[in-house]
Amino acid sequence: MVTSKTLIFAHVPQGIPVAGKDVTVEARPVDTDATPPTGGFVARVLYASFDPYLRHRLVDAAGARDFPPFELGASIVNGVVVEVLRSGEDSGLSKDDVLVGMGPIAHYAIIGPQDAVTFQKVQNPFNLDLKLFLGPLGMPGLTAYSAFYEIARPKKGEKIFISAASGAVGQIVGQLAKREGLTAIGSVGSDAKLTILKEKLGFDEGFNYKKVDVLKELKRLAPNGIDIYYDNVGGKQLEAAITALKDFGRIVACGYASQYSVPHDKQYGVRNTGLVVGKRITWRGFTVFDDGFGNKYAAEHQQNVQKWIHDGSIRPLMSVTRGMDRAPEGLVGLFRGENIGKAVLDVWAKDA
Repeated sequence: MVTSKTLIFAHVPQGIPVAGKDVTVEARPVDTDATPPTGGFVARVLYASFDPYLRHRLVDAAGARDFPPFELGASIVNGVVVEVLRSGEDSGLSKDDVLVGMGPIAHYAIIGPQDAVTFQKVQNPFNLDLKLFLGPLGMPGLTAYSAFYEIARPKKGEKIFISAASGAVGQIVGQLAKREGLTAIGSVGSDAKLTILKEKLGFDEGFNYKKVDVLKELKRLAPNGIDIYYDNVGGKQLEAAITALKDFGRIVACGYASQYSVPHDKQYGVRNTGLVVGKRITWRGFTVFDDGFGNKYAAEHQQNVQKWIHDGSIRPLMSVTRGMDRAPEGLVGLFRGENIGKAVLDVWAKDA
């Protein structure tokens, strides 16, 4: 029996969650010497993913809309990279196998057969940093890749506007766009992120949305209009993008992070949706789990993005929280937009 520090949903938040109150860390016993369940395994969790959609699951059960809520007092489950300690019969696994899948954000995990099917062995021919398999090579990267090609349908010479452009999804979309010969415009929430957007991620243009009128800035940077809007935030930026889009423009509806912590009756009401008709805009939502997205593009995404990271043509940014004790602050910092790049937790790291 060992003590496993675990990230817990402790209290239903009002607005942005509070670290140490709404999300906490508790030491819970785990018997890592127990015989694993048939088809399951016991693992040491190496890295965990922090993703914006988790805010949807930190709600009262009666207020759940888009995702099933976590139970109060339960561990927060998300994408993790794990190392197998013990494997059950019929699991097809061996000690020291490195897997990626959905599990508790904790030091250790006992994974049953139903959850074990979400895990896959990490295929890492270029010996890349394992944290990348929760970002550009994980769900956010596949989200960016599949929707970019399935919905945005880019054409060389077009202009794309990406909100939350330095985030886990946005940074990959922007770099894919540059590979396809598009002009990439990104919005971010700080001047530091704006510098990174241009100097490290290769965006052509960008702006700090907190300091400008977004529509005026889009008209300045794309006076003839934009062809694609990859929407990660919704709200005012979505409204501005609809106005700025050309006829037959495309909107990829990936998220609406600006509204996640806003009560439903106080969320921003986009006022110009009528333009979608006149401009014949394609506006499509999706999840990476939909048929025709993750399952269609997974192999291609892994092959291409691993190669491009290895050769340096895609340069992912990671925002790393060190150690389980800091996990609540790391998750809440993501909801506040403090991360630059993909937010991950290095579970066993010690303070520097």
